[in-house]
Amino acid sequence: MSSPMEIEAQLPNGNSTAATAINPPSKLGKLAESLKLEHQFLRVPFEHYKKMIRANHRAVEKEVSAIISGVSDFEDSNRSRDETVNQLNSLVSRLQGFKRKLEEESRTEQLQAQRCRARLDHLESAEVDNLPEWNSIRLKRILVDYMLRMSYYGTASKLAESSNIKQDLVDEDVFFEARKVIDALKKKEVAPALAWCADNKSRLKKSKSKFEFQLRLQEFIELVRAENNMQAISYARKYLAPWGATHMKELQRVMATLAFRSNTECVTYKVLFEAKQWDYLVDQFKQEFCKLYGMTLEPLLNIYLQAGLSALKTPFCYEDDCTKEDPLSQESFRKLALPLPYSKQHHSKLVCYITKELMDTENPPLVLPNGYVYSTKALEEMAKQNDGKITCPRTGFVCDYTDVVKAFIS
Repeated sequence: MSSPMEIEAQLPNGNSTAATAINPPSKLGKLAESLKLEHQFLRVPFEHYKKMIRANHRAVEKEVSAIISGVSDFEDSNRSRDETVNQLNSLVSRLQGFKRKLEEESRTEQLQAQRCRARLDHLESAEVDNLPEWNSIRLKRILVDYMLRMSYYGTASKLAESSNIKQDLVDEDVFFEARKVIDALKKKEVAPALAWCADNKSRLKKSKSKFEFQLRLQEFIELVRAENNMQAISYARKYLAPWGATHMKELQRVMATLAFRSNTECVTYKVLFEAKQWDYLVDQFKQEFCKLYGMTLEPLLNIYLQAGLSALKTPFCYEDDCTKEDPLSQESFRKLALPLPYSKQHHSKLVCYITKELMDTENPPLVLPNGYVYSTKALEEMAKQNDGKITCPRTGFVCDYTDVVKAFIS
């Protein structure tokens, strides 16, 4: 079975500049380009699979070490026969439990490998003949991804279920893992977040993450807020001191809160006691979580929408008389398009208000005496049905078809 990269190489008009210059991209070539956007779709289950293997490997090493240590104890010749039998029975029971645990871990790994295979199969199933149906599933996957990122877990599950999207094609279990941490942080509890940091310690260290340090600082701040100064000092010695070599400036600032207290008016320290610090931790966790699983920091829905809006954004979109048919007339789209550059238009493009078709040399624009512009096709059809009379659909102005003037696009 071919991989997505192999599919791309096999398709016509793949990456050949010369071929593209001679022939326009085929539908199959466009499909290959579209599949390049599915990096996250494959990366997330793969990273989850690797994480599971590492966790299982650590657990196995720990258990094997304990069993070997237990076997070594039999070298003690001072034990009685009954004690030795009991010790052997205990060791056999432990080995049987270890075997069951290995079988269970093997099943979970196989399920995760099956998910990776299911996603590869789904990408390879994309063909020109079934493209509308395949794109419909993709859209629903993107919507589910957005809802999971925005913490609408129940709605995301219902959409996936009602749309008959296979469980292997969405990342509900991955986001449910994040849900526990996010819910706890919103309740001002750091224990689940610290446990998550411990589970992913090597990966976070490799990416030079400060998230665990930020959690420790917040826990220290809460002790100071409760006026448990001695406990706060002990906590700082145990958990904050190891970070001193790399984060001394931040550490000194937080330690100063022991003197300034939570009711201080000094802006430098007052901000550390504000509730928004917990919101910052939630945002920080989401970023670290996305990095860990190879996800984009922005929801896929936003990225796709911005890609489309970048082709539509012009200075006219932000004027008061912007037509309602323009997506950028809506405030939510305007906000999403705000950081995007304006679309570069080499030539003016006019769309007929009546037919919604492009006005060009084949269908030139005509100007009514009141200044409004419509396409030749629309006005000819209207004149044919109304004995040569034209009625402006926006103002109600009536004139003869002979009164209209041809406009020229520069």
